[in-house]
Amino acid sequence: MKKVLFTATVDSHILQFHLPYLKLFKEKGYEVHVATNGTEEIPYCDIKHVVNFERNPLKINNLKAIKQLKKIINKEKFDIIHTHTPMGSVVTRLAAKKARKKFHTRVIYTAHGFHFFKGAPLKNWFIFYPVEKYLSKYTDTLILINQEDYNLAKKKFKKRCRDIEYVPGVGIDEKKFSVVIKKNDKDNLRKKFGLKKDYYILTCVARLDKNKNQIFLINLLEKIINKYDKIHLLLVGPDELDGFYQSVVKQKKLNNNIHFLGKREDISEILSITNIVVSSSLREGLPVNVLEAIFARKPTIAIENRGTRSLINSKNGFIVKSDDYENFIKCIEIIYNKNFTFNDNESKKKYSLRNILSELEKIYFGG
Repeated sequence: MKKVLFTATVDSHILQFHLPYLKLFKEKGYEVHVATNGTEEIPYCDIKHVVNFERNPLKINNLKAIKQLKKIINKEKFDIIHTHTPMGSVVTRLAAKKARKKFHTRVIYTAHGFHFFKGAPLKNWFIFYPVEKYLSKYTDTLILINQEDYNLAKKKFKKRCRDIEYVPGVGIDEKKFSVVIKKNDKDNLRKKFGLKKDYYILTCVARLDKNKNQIFLINLLEKIINKYDKIHLLLVGPDELDGFYQSVVKQKKLNNNIHFLGKREDISEILSITNIVVSSSLREGLPVNVLEAIFARKPTIAIENRGTRSLINSKNGFIVKSDDYENFIKCIEIIYNKNFTFNDNESKKKYSLRNILSELEKIYFGG
């Protein structure tokens, strides 16, 4: 039986983005393995491996992880290894170096957004670019999810990695956003979160961390709330800063207008009661929260980065420069005053799960 291994630093990455692709391999008759630093049960996975991946590149556990993964690879002799996440991919490609020749293992790496890009800090180019350039020669297929990274990879890595592909993201399941949510259910959801019917809802779906930059949105609410006191902000996502943003909100006395919902599985329902999707991320490969907004037909206002540049246009929202509170507020007012109509019917086809599955199936199996 043929075998495939998916690797990522944490379980949540596999669970959130890659289950349809594990299912695809199962349907093709593969034995499916997953390696992460976690113990959650993964659907469509035959064998789960716990490996000591660490997100921090300076952690000694990553050296241990290379040895652990090398042992697994030598034992299982995988036909395909598909690796994800920055440190997960570094560890995996180092561990699989010899297997590529010894077992003819094909190593595929999806870069979900290079840390080096136009406008990135110089330290990112000094640290991350040499690592990716070195490891590109141990990558049989390199997949990029936005056009900017793809163009960069074709320019910088084509002599070392001959198969460089552009696949626009991980795919959004249209079914999740095609279900009609009844008014009653929307009203009940608002009540659950303590939101009155006349509240105007901004929603940001992203883990709470420094790169997602929710401090910008918190400061934004402080500036706009005196004029628009019915505007409320929903921050949806797991907290990776140990309550830092909550303490800022409390200090600014914004508790009544900013709501922390934590990690949620009902994103389509939350977007159904949302007026505007907002994104404050400083760096994105191809932001899933913006894609979900497009599929939910909700206008988006986002800080400019290569990911938002790829997705947002005059038909679906606005992009503003980092720290440009004034322009961000103007964009909110345009939508608030009903001077903007969402009219993006073209993006769904390109970024749908159906299309991405088709693209990846060609890369995996040819055709």
